[in-house]
Amino acid sequence: MTAITIEYQEARKRMMPGDVIAFGGKGHFSEIIKFATLSAVSHVGVILQTKVTDDDSDRFFNQIIESTSLNGFNGVNISRFSDRLNNYEGEIWWLPLNRQLREQRFDSKAFYEFLFNQARERKGYDMPQAIKSALDVLDQLPFDTHGPGYNREDFSKFFCSELVAAGLEKAGTVGTVNASEVTPIDLCRWNIYETEYFRLKGDPEKRISKYNTLQPSDWNV
Repeated sequence: MTAITIEYQEARKRMMPGDVIAFGGKGHFSEIIKFATLSAVSHVGVILQTKVTDDDSDRFFNQIIESTSLNGFNGVNISRFSDRLNNYEGEIWWLPLNRQLREQRFDSKAFYEFLFNQARERKGYDMPQAIKSALDVLDQLPFDTHGPGYNREDFSKFFCSELVAAGLEKAGTVGTVNASEVTPIDLCRWNIYETEYFRLKGDPEKRISKYNTLQPSDWNV
C-alpha cells in the first residue's frame, strides 16, 4: 500500500493522541536501522495533544513524544510536532490509530501518565537495546532459548519504538508485549491502525512495507 500524500494543515485537525508518526531518516544511524530491518522506517514517535491553558477556545497543540537526540538531550523528548516536521530531513508518515480500537481499548489517562513520567524522569536513549532489537535473526535458538540479540524488557532507558510500544500497552490498546523487542518497522506493521496511512513529507515513492498486517501478540515473549 502506498501512502496518501496530505498537507499537515489538513492532517493536524484530524490527528489524535496515540497516532503513530514514522520517520525515514537520512543520517548514518538511520540508514543502519533501515538496512538491518529491511525497511524504509528508521524511527517512530507518538502524538500527544495539549490544550492551550487559560484559554476558553478549543485551540490545541499536537505534540510528539519520542526517544531521540533533540535540544541537547538524547532520550525521551516532548516537542511541537510542527517543529519536528519543519526541521526533519527525510520521510514522515502519519499512522492513525484504528477508530474502533481507540473507542474500545484506549485508556488516555494511563497513556499520558506513563509517557509523561518517562519524559519527567529524563529517561535516556537505550542504544544497546535499539541495536539488539534490530537483530531478530539472533533472537531465537533451538529448544525455545533466546540468543544474544534478544532483549529482556527493561524501561530504565528507552529506544524509540520501545517507548511507543510501551505507551500503547499501558493504554490497553495492545495486549502484553515485550516492548524492548519492537523495532520501528515492527510497530508500523502492527494491525492497530486505520486502513490508510499518510505521507506528510519526503519521497512519495517510499512506503511502509506490510503496513497494518501483523498481530502485536507476536511480540508477547
